[in-house]
Amino acid sequence: MEGFVGPRVYSCYNCRNHVGLHDDIISKDFQGINGRAFLFSHAMNIVVGAQENRRLRTGLHTVADISCADCHEVLGWKYERAYEASQKYKEGKFIFEKVKIVKENW
Repeated sequence: MEGFVGPRVYSCYNCRNHVGLHDDIISKDFQGINGRAFLFSHAMNIVVGAQENRRLRTGLHTVADISCADCHEVLGWKYERAYEASQKYKEGKFIFEKVKIVKENW
């Protein structure tokens, strides 16, 4: 199909494994450990690590680091539980640090 453009994808910066779709971005206005971060509704080709409680800017959360399934680079975290009522929308969502992902098919 000439002129067909596939989905806009985000990949691991280290190995280019596809880890998220642009259409799954909920917000680009998040802060990660290394600067700006994006909140995604879904992720792919990642491994979810052990859960731990972390005090983040918006309060206490139970999170698990997420790593690339191919190269095992830590890319961000998954919100498992939010303790503040106003933060419950994050549960089950994924944070990808902007410096850890690159655009593909743009």
